[in-house]
Amino acid sequence: MSVKDFFKKQTASSLIKAKIVAEYFPQYARILLSRPQEEIIYLDLFSGPGEYEDGSLSTPILLSQHVAKDANLSEKVRLMFNDNTYIEELKVNFHKHFPVGTFKIEPRFADKTVGEDEGIQDYLSREAQKKNPKPTLLFFDPFGYKDIDTKILAKFLEHWGNELFLFFNIKRINAAIENDKFEELMRAIFPTSFDSLKHDKRYKSTVYERLNLIIENVAKEFNLHCKRFLYHCAFKFQEEDSSATSHFIIHFTKDKKGFELVKQIYYDFDNIGSILESSGVYMFDAKKLGSLQQNDTLFGDLNVYYLSLDLVERFKGQTLSARRLFDIHHTTKNYCASHYAKTLRKMVDDEKISAKFIDNIAHKVSVLITDECILTFK
Repeated sequence: MSVKDFFKKQTASSLIKAKIVAEYFPQYARILLSRPQEEIIYLDLFSGPGEYEDGSLSTPILLSQHVAKDANLSEKVRLMFNDNTYIEELKVNFHKHFPVGTFKIEPRFADKTVGEDEGIQDYLSREAQKKNPKPTLLFFDPFGYKDIDTKILAKFLEHWGNELFLFFNIKRINAAIENDKFEELMRAIFPTSFDSLKHDKRYKSTVYERLNLIIENVAKEFNLHCKRFLYHCAFKFQEEDSSATSHFIIHFTKDKKGFELVKQIYYDFDNIGSILESSGVYMFDAKKLGSLQQNDTLFGDLNVYYLSLDLVERFKGQTLSARRLFDIHHTTKNYCASHYAKTLRKMVDDEKISAKFIDNIAHKVSVLITDECILTFK
């Protein structure tokens, strides 16, 4: 599909991708604003026109709507959009929704070519400062893969507060790894692991295993080239008309709160009930629209089963708050707070743990992920 054809009609997967980023950013910004900030930046280097020909809204408009509704964010957030093809269309569409003056810091629009413009390269790869006055969420959504440079993006992530959503065309990358014509581009994504990845991928018997291997190597590369430890979590999109995987969106952050937040948002948009113990990723399948959501399926209960086994092994004989348990455990897993609440309540029902509240409030549920909910493991 060409870029021009892509913006004719919005697919269900494109809408979910846009909603994930649009709902994450304002919550991320509010976390950062718990400390004084000069400004917080949302940077989209492949913005597109903001609207599809069918009238559907894409990420720039959806995200800006969230920012405009919050008086604090509309004063502190700078929106920065770049697209070397659609920037004039985006300006028109943007100002149709947001007249000049909607945001205290006026948005910026640019038409640079990512990968060729020195200004963008210098901005992303600049040396990390002791204090970052303008923490930035970067949404990196190239139409393909030729502009992905892991070393530069990892350098960007070294700055305090900076985070990244990388939209990853796994279908194209899977094929390109085996094509010598694209070796230079693949080495930009896998600068230290390309040779081993190409070798190991041939010994994976299923597409599922090969795709997981690719995602694992991407995460390893980012952690290798960033001087700070990165949490990452991926969300998988199935093809609109087949059972194949088309894209992943991968979130990278240095902050536990960001990791906690993105997992909860992924959970809210997962319509499969992904079994995280085996896949490690959340998932959206457009063909499943209208079917039972994950909380109503047997598959969702498997997360409860596997998580409960892990919690019993880790915390046997201990007494601690539900919040303390979550803070300790979730940083090593891709389960979100909803998984923990559901699992711990089931464990209370099964008498594997006991729970009591110390806030003198009559709660309707046995467990909440709070400091006031005290758990005792048998």
